[in-house]
Amino acid sequence: MLLKEKNMSEQEVFDKIASLLADKFEVDKSTITKETSFTKDLDADSIDLVEFVLELEEEFGNEIPDDDAEKITTVGEAVTYIANNKK
Repeated sequence: MLLKEKNMSEQEVFDKIASLLADKFEVDKSTITKETSFTKDLDADSIDLVEFVLELEEEFGNEIPDDDAEKITTVGEAVTYIANNKK
C-alpha cells in the first residue's frame, strides 16, 4: 500500500518508518525512536541502507536522491525528509 497522502503527519510518517525498520531489522518497534541511528543502533551496512531508501521511495512515493540519502543517518532525519518532501 502506497502512502502518497500529502496530509500525513510526522507521527504517521514516523510510525510507518518504525514499522518498516522493525520488519527489516527484526527489532521491536517500541525500541525505535527518532534518535535511532541506522548504523549504530540497527547495525545497518551500506547495502541495508540502499535497500531501506528504496523501501522508503516505494512506500511514500518520493524519489530520494543519493546525495540526500547519504545525509539521512537517523530515523528522525528520515521522518523530517519524508514529511518535507511529500509530492
